[in-house]
Amino acid sequence: MTAKVSSITAFRLTAAWPDLLSSFYQQLGFSVGEPEPIGADEIALLGLACRGIRVPLRLGEQRVDLDSFEAAGRNYPVDATAADLCFQHCALVTDDIEAAWKHVLAIGGRPISADGPVKLPPATGVAAAAKFRDPEGHPLELLQFPPHRAGRWVGTGLLGIDHSAISVADAGASRRFYEALGLSVHHPTLNQGPTQVALDGLAGVEVDVVPLLPKRPTPHLELLAYRNPTGRSAGPVEVTDIAATRTIWAADRDQLIRDPDGHLHLLREEPNPGRLPSAEERSIS
Repeated sequence: MTAKVSSITAFRLTAAWPDLLSSFYQQLGFSVGEPEPIGADEIALLGLACRGIRVPLRLGEQRVDLDSFEAAGRNYPVDATAADLCFQHCALVTDDIEAAWKHVLAIGGRPISADGPVKLPPATGVAAAAKFRDPEGHPLELLQFPPHRAGRWVGTGLLGIDHSAISVADAGASRRFYEALGLSVHHPTLNQGPTQVALDGLAGVEVDVVPLLPKRPTPHLELLAYRNPTGRSAGPVEVTDIAATRTIWAADRDQLIRDPDGHLHLLREEPNPGRLPSAEERSIS
């Protein structure tokens, strides 16, 4: 029987230098917790024989963890683009994207959108966006919503994580995989033209964007299926590789799964699937 998921509870990034990377995220606007050992049960689920340390980060109601392991993996591929199949970013919401972009560059972020924030067409529901990488290569995106579409994103500075986007080879196959997990498709679009070219830093971009919503109002997933350029595979990604970002789900079982392109998802069983988790439970997921 296929596993079922209900919400995203965290994102986990593999880090080679967690102290330096946590400093970057703290300067970016995240709060940083104390390092802690990764539990033996999770190490077993990940299929590892080594120990690991976790540095928890929070941004608003969302959590990102920096995981480092005794057995080091590969660095993030230096020539990877937004179209390549190892790509997965977290989209960070801000109320002032121009100020946020200047701050990103000042603290060591590396631009993907070479010319900075891009104004997006009104039909997208987003006022502006820009993509960059952290010092170890993990991609991130800044988003600013227009006032009438801001919804729960109220405040100043960096406000939270709207979604995580992953590049896929076949939108149809990936859509079926995620729908089987319990996600629902919401208003797919075809993004192309000068705006998307500037955002991705790639020529001639044509990309199908397929939003996938979980049952509960948490960050969602978006599939990025590039018609042009064709996304390249970096081969099997190991958990200890820097590109091995993991999406953590509240689910009906404990399991590590991969989607058709190798993106990693860690499912953790909820104590009571019929009940919404408390804030305290979400903080320790």
